[in-house]
Amino acid sequence: MFEYLPPLNEHNLPYPDTIHPIVVHFVIAMVLFAVFCDIVAYFTKNVRLYEVSWWNLAFATVSIFIAVIFGQLEAGLSEPYSASESVLNLHTLLGWSLSGILAGVTGWRYVIRSQNKPLPIPYLAASVVLVVLVIAQTYLGDLLVWVYGLHSVPVVEATREGVL
Repeated sequence: MFEYLPPLNEHNLPYPDTIHPIVVHFVIAMVLFAVFCDIVAYFTKNVRLYEVSWWNLAFATVSIFIAVIFGQLEAGLSEPYSASESVLNLHTLLGWSLSGILAGVTGWRYVIRSQNKPLPIPYLAASVVLVVLVIAQTYLGDLLVWVYGLHSVPVVEATREGVL
């Protein structure tokens, strides 16, 4: 059965380079920008920024599920070594959790939007918590790439040679 799968390249992937970071950067930017727009709109009463925020959250919610799917695939192909496993496990857990949290916040935002009401303070507080979680998740992802080198050529070679 495995002979029908494409061969893995020097990054230990069946495609040229990692897709998860590409998609997840859109999610990060859209969530941060959506919360920024909500906070600015709350203080300036600029209702157009509420629309900007809503659409950013809606697209971020769709995108995070794509990012999680590719993240799971690429994490499975990364062959993590023991030093990186705890960070990878925490990153995975937080990624799945963030997909649910973001979907919940987006649903809440949809209800507020459909009622044409101003944003309540508890929603803004939840949005700030969402931003903190996104920043923590970004930090964990940075550790996996820049400290542990998952999917980098030297780490993949060391893993294949049994050094790690």
